[in-house]
Formats: sequence, structure tokens, C-alpha cells
Amino acid sequence: MIDPSTNLYSTTRATPESGRLRKVVLPSLLVAGDACVAFAGLSLGYWLRYATPIGSIGLDVPDATYARYLPLLLLGTAFLIAAYAQLNLYEERLLLRKFQAINLIIKGTTFWLIAYLSLSLVLKFQPPISRWFVILAYLIVLGLMFAWRSAAYRLFIHPRWVGRLRQRVAILGWNDEARTLVADLASHPAHPFAFAGVITLPDEPVPAGHTVLGSTDHLRDTLRAHHIDVLIAARTDLPREQLHSIVEGCEQAFVDWKIVPSSFQILVSGLRLQTIGRLPVLGVEELAINRLFNRGLKRLTDIAGALVGLILSAPVLAVLAVIIKRESPHGPVFFAQIRTGARSRPFTMWKLRSMAPDAAATDHHQISTPAGDPRLLRIGAFIRRWNLDELPQFWNVLRGDMSLVGPRPERPHHVEHLAGEIPHYLPRHLVKPGMTGWAQINGLRGGKDLDRRIQHDIYYIENWSPWLDVQIMAMTFARWKDANTSR
Repeated sequence: MIDPSTNLYSTTRATPESGRLRKVVLPSLLVAGDACVAFAGLSLGYWLRYATPIGSIGLDVPDATYARYLPLLLLGTAFLIAAYAQLNLYEERLLLRKFQAINLIIKGTTFWLIAYLSLSLVLKFQPPISRWFVILAYLIVLGLMFAWRSAAYRLFIHPRWVGRLRQRVAILGWNDEARTLVADLASHPAHPFAFAGVITLPDEPVPAGHTVLGSTDHLRDTLRAHHIDVLIAARTDLPREQLHSIVEGCEQAFVDWKIVPSSFQILVSGLRLQTIGRLPVLGVEELAINRLFNRGLKRLTDIAGALVGLILSAPVLAVLAVIIKRESPHGPVFFAQIRTGARSRPFTMWKLRSMAPDAAATDHHQISTPAGDPRLLRIGAFIRRWNLDELPQFWNVLRGDMSLVGPRPERPHHVEHLAGEIPHYLPRHLVKPGMTGWAQINGLRGGKDLDRRIQHDIYYIENWSPWLDVQIMAMTFARWKDANTSR
């Protein structure tokens, strides 16, 4: 196992000044930088709208001089920064999380676009706000923000700075969850958390290969001496009095206290603390992908994508249908198969037939079809290599059986088998299966490493966002050909 104590980033000593740098200095600089970039983007949008031929597309706005537009530009900048702040963009945990920050910037800027246009309809600004200017400014601000934040991120992950930006983490107790957490931190040199060492519990063996900071006997002094920012309890099977003493030690040392929720092995991003009566209760609540607005947005995207996909693929399907019929005249062009969908409901999935007509009689013996299977047609090997056999699934997406993005759909008898073999297999059916997905673009298709494939499916469900769907679809086109795919 990697020893994080030998990692350049984790051995950088934190100081009290590091906390001020993370909590005050850099967030303030990012606010100032975002404000400057936003104002520059709005000004560039104004220039394109009123000083270039692009502006001729929009309606004429009288007296739209830069001096008269300046208050609107400043107001727009203030709205943008307020939207970013409302989304918690300036929290210290995002300093080393580039793509999470970019995701919030996209959300905040899109909200600004809608709010700014709506406000211009309610309040009669003078001069009037040009809708064309707002759209141009929206696109420019997104581009400039991406460039500016990417440059800032490259500076933050430089060895000179990253050690001061990471929070030093000590782990209380040692078990499999602690081992997994340490390995994960060690594999990401720019992770916001840096593993500092282990605080052992009484009668607990010392973990080999890892730094032991001390025990719980003098917890407050140990946390202060090693400049610990966060204490994560991997074990909670302790007497109530001892846990209370540990929490007090963290409070006295001004150290954040966190617990690995060992009772929840999956869907941990959906954990929420709520009060029932007077007691706090921790449990899994509704995930982002299942919220009403998000389900509506995802469904609209599926309908639009399915319609475009069916229209564009129609000529390809027609040509392939002729070729399939010539090579195998006694079988149908399309192949129907029962698959398991959301909430474990069965549905009929459609594909182009790529195998001999009688292949289905023996198809149930294996989870996937290996490359070079003798039952494959000559054209079948080609269309599978380029994933063209899946084009009819746009119809399944349009019907609502599937989504453009989601876990791969399995056959019912395989679901029953895998549910007994692989831990946490069934929660992947909380959402609609997809034509493509997070596991597929990471090379986990067919019978390849089923455990990892399920982990990727669960990650997608927990971390869903419209931006993640766009990223997966873009990467699907970049990796369209998969010569070694077996399904």
C-alpha cells in the first residue's frame, strides 16, 4: 500500500496561517477575480453587440452608449457574483476541485441569464437591455470564467501552494474503511484533504506503514501539535462516554469532527440529517437525479436527443437493414429482448440483429457476447464494433423506457443472478438505464469487471448533474469505436 507519509504533498506542514489562506485570503481573491472577469465579459459582450457587425442581428437600442450602459454592466456583475455566492462557490473545499467549481459557475451563470432577462422585462431600464447582448455576454462570461479558473487551479495545485491549501486529516481508529480512505487520498495529490496520520484507540493494533500521531488519551494536545484540521472517525463502536470525550477534544482544539457512516455503504451523497421530534436522524433522502425538476429536465433532454438521433440514424438503419437481410434473409432485421428498467420494471429493448436467427436460444448462458462469437454475422461484427446495433434504442428513449445516459440495462435472469453475487447491485435500478453511461465510457462494458462497473453506476446515480450527462455524451462520441467490446 502507498504510504502517504512519503508523499510530497501530505508532508507539507500546515500552519495556523494556512487556515486563513484557505478560508479568507484565496476566497476573497477569487471573488475579486471573478468580478473582474465577469465585468470584462459583460463589457466584451457590449462591444460585440454595439460595435461589430454581429450587433446588426438584434433590434436597434437608442442611446446605448457605454457610459449609459455602465450601470447595467455593474449591476449584471453584482448579480453574477451573488449567484455564485448563493451556490457556495467560494467555500474552501472547492479551491482544489476544478470541475465542481466549473459546474457551479455554469449553474450560476445560467441562473443569471434567466434572472437578468426576466428583470429587464419587469423593470424598464434606460437604456433597455438588449436580449442579444445578454446572450452574447452569457457565452463570453462562461468562456472567460473557464479560462480564468483553469489558470487559478493550475497555480493552486503547484507543489509550493497545494500543501498549504489541503486540510490535514487524522483518522481515528483503523479498519477497512480507514484503509480505503487513506488509499484514496494518497492517489489524488491535489485532493482537498491530506492524510496526516492515525490516532489509535485503546487495545488497537498499530497500522503498519502509516504514521501514528498518538492515542485518544491526550487527544487535544495531539491534534494541536500536528496542526490537524479534520478528525475522521472510522470506528464508532465505542462507549458513549469515550465518544463524548473525543468530540470535546475536537471542540477544544477547533478541529472539525466527521464520521464514516459505516451503516450506509452506498448512496452516501444522499445522506441528510433531519430532526424527528427532538432527535437528529441520519438517513438517505431523495437524490438529485430523482427530484421533480431534474427528472423533467432529463426527460426533455432525452426526448430532444432521441428525436434527433432517430432522424440522423434513419439512413444508416435503412442501409444496415438491407445488408442484414441479404446476409441472413430468414431472420428479422430488428432484435427484441426483455431488459430490466427503472424500479426493476421489464421492458422490450430494440437492437439491430447482429447474430444468427437462432442465437437467442443459447444467449442466456452468458452475460455478454464475446468478440469472435461464431453466431455473429459478418455485418454483425462490424456494427457491434461501432455500436451501430444500438441505434434503434433511440426509440426506447423516446418511449421513456430508457434514457440517453444511465446504467447499462441487463436481462432479468442476469439481474437475479448478479443481485446475489455482487453487493449493492440492485440500487442501480433506481434510475432508467441508458444508451451510454459513466461505466461504458470508462471501458467497463459487457462482462468486464462487474464489481467496478457497478461502482461506476452507483457513482453516476449519486453525483448526477446535467453537466455530467453532457460530459458523458461528449465522451461517448469521442470513444464511439470499441473494437474489444463484448456485450
